[in-house]
Amino acid sequence: MNRKIFTIILLTALSSFVLSSCETPVGQGAGIGAATGAIIGGAATGHVRGAAIGAAAGAAAGALVGAAVEEDQAVRYGPPPPGGFPFARWAGTPGFYYSPYTGRAYDLRGVPPGGLTRDVDTGQLFRKP
Repeated sequence: MNRKIFTIILLTALSSFVLSSCETPVGQGAGIGAATGAIIGGAATGHVRGAAIGAAAGAAAGALVGAAVEEDQAVRYGPPPPGGFPFARWAGTPGFYYSPYTGRAYDLRGVPPGGLTRDVDTGQLFRKP
């Protein structure tokens, strides 16, 4: 019985990470929160019902945190353009990417994937893939 519960919790957590590929902080926060809540709820109670309750609570909490992050980004960078910020292209060297606006190469080794960088020539923002 414990192995079955563990398998269900693991599948729920993994599916949450797969579905969290949403590019908005709210979607990412909800997915990560659901996975974490399912693991904690399942481990604490040993029942699928506890994992489901934990997933729901985690998704709600994660969505709230994601909304706060998104609001902070809007204040700092302004609202995202329609369709979102464009992604840079890999320059052929690890950590270096071309700006989608000017083609200038940038060293983005310290920027996390999906992080924003400002093009110095145009002042516009783009994402690291």
